Amino acid sequence: MNEPTVEIHSADLASGRDAADLIAVLDSYAADPMGAGKPLPAATKAELVSALRSFPGASVLLARMGTEPVGVAVCFTGFSTFRARALTNVHDLAVLPGWRGRGIGRRLLAAVEDLARARGHCKITLEVREDNPAAMALYRRLGFGAGISAGDLVQHVFLEKRLED
Repeated sequence: MNEPTVEIHSADLASGRDAADLIAVLDSYAADPMGAGKPLPAATKAELVSALRSFPGASVLLARMGTEPVGVAVCFTGFSTFRARALTNVHDLAVLPGWRGRGIGRRLLAAVEDLARARGHCKITLEVREDNPAAMALYRRLGFGAGISAGDLVQHVFLEKRLED
């Protein structure tokens, strides 16, 4: 019997099923060593869907194999002042551990690119841990890399300063 094909769709966060699948995949991602190394706090699980639903420019793409959630891309619309156009930022890209290596991350990013192009966005940005060679290799294969400034390649670095825990 053939394995079902991965299906990717824009999540309807008013749907209990899509909301539960989003939480399940993000909780697994958070618990992963490449995430936070621990599951999402109960308060985050309780508030996340409502907060995303009310956040301007939030987009969530869910990947499913049959009825099983296997991956997610959580994106936000940003703005490029140098191009005077909107951009898409991939804030979270996660594939459940048992489903990695099957092209699901690649398919999610292709869906993100389709969404960004349909919206007229000028680019897609994302962040990746430098100690995550599998993700880095995927992103490089898909054309993510250094930016260009004054005609020269410039590697951008994502930094963070936490304001609270």
